[in-house]
Amino acid sequence: MKIYTGIDIVDNRRIKRAIDKSGKKFLSKVFTEREISYCSSKKNLHGCFAARFAVKEAFIKASFQAFGQAPYLNEIEILGKEGKPAEILLHSPKIQEIHSKTPFNITFSLSHEREFSVAVVIIYLP
Repeated sequence: MKIYTGIDIVDNRRIKRAIDKSGKKFLSKVFTEREISYCSSKKNLHGCFAARFAVKEAFIKASFQAFGQAPYLNEIEILGKEGKPAEILLHSPKIQEIHSKTPFNITFSLSHEREFSVAVVIIYLP
């Protein structure tokens, strides 16, 4: 088994500035509609968006190590589930093609607090 990792840390204020400056344009470029809806309903919406941004960046890093290519940010979806671990969905044709030929597993962890959000992604290949 081969293991590939990615890690990312995000300053939540950076995401807040991007949302304040570009609003829907920034959000739709980076996040899916479900992510936007989920995070917009949260009290700490900037931390929610920042944590998802960190997972996406961490996945891109691990994906590039594992496959030599990576999806776009909005092709990676992090779904929150109340009382359950978040789930990662991949909407990238490139990565889906790779997965059909060589199935792989993904685990990740994300965390956010007032100023920073962090994520670690691990891709397991047989």
